[in-house]
Amino acid sequence: MNAPSNGGPSARKLAALTHSNPKARFQLAGIDPSAKPFSSGDKGQDKAAVEALALEIDALQNLFYADKRFKLLVVLQGIDTSGKDGTLRGVFGRASPLGVRAVGWKAPSDEEKAHDVLWRIHREVPRAGDIVVFNRSHYEDVLVPVVHGWITPEQQRQRYAHINDFERMLCETGTVLCKFMLHIGKDEQRERLQARLDDPAKRWKFQPEDLAVRAQWDDYQRAYQDTIAATGTPWAPWTIVPADSKTHRNLMIATLLKRKLESLQLRYPPDPADLPTGKIV
Repeated sequence: MNAPSNGGPSARKLAALTHSNPKARFQLAGIDPSAKPFSSGDKGQDKAAVEALALEIDALQNLFYADKRFKLLVVLQGIDTSGKDGTLRGVFGRASPLGVRAVGWKAPSDEEKAHDVLWRIHREVPRAGDIVVFNRSHYEDVLVPVVHGWITPEQQRQRYAHINDFERMLCETGTVLCKFMLHIGKDEQRERLQARLDDPAKRWKFQPEDLAVRAQWDDYQRAYQDTIAATGTPWAPWTIVPADSKTHRNLMIATLLKRKLESLQLRYPPDPADLPTGKIV
């Protein structure tokens, strides 16, 4: 990601939330999920900033679509209730559905299991000019199987290597890859799960297995730490988003995506040689 602009968090603070070297040490436990490095300190002002950024992203998406030199893949990864759906609404809710597509990943089907673990992923990556947002992602295949012991440590290392090679191939062929891990605390997850149970309009989102997964909290935190440590690369770094605050989560992601799009120096294609001149009658 680009360095923060004046008035934003320091480059040092942002660097502490970014992992881009598989050989470097990474400690997820050292990142406070309640931190708000991108906040102004005023929630109302932050919400207004998110809305303004969403409109700017819409305008940049239009230019991105016209430019067609790049593809943008945004990965939203996080435990249950971390805010992947909320990020889609808050950050991309103003963007044209013609140029932004969301893909929600579930457990692989029998057909998908019959192929390599990246087969189904490759089919959904963006085309030139498109923005695709993954709600969960290929990283589920190095999180869930590891926690449940379904793959060996050797297979785990192989999958890390395959993911890194896959993402490098994408980046070398024009895909801009932004990977966000939505980091919430255990107490915050408990409150959000309880809110789902208490609200009839949200109860449908609650699944009994959510509690089983919550009981494995520490195992998943270790799996996330190991995965981020192994797959944060110079071409596809991870950004850890403190996400206990929903507003801060959206503000941080929208700010970084706007900066990334602006850094591409997008441009409209040249006018065709046979473009009509004068007024159309």
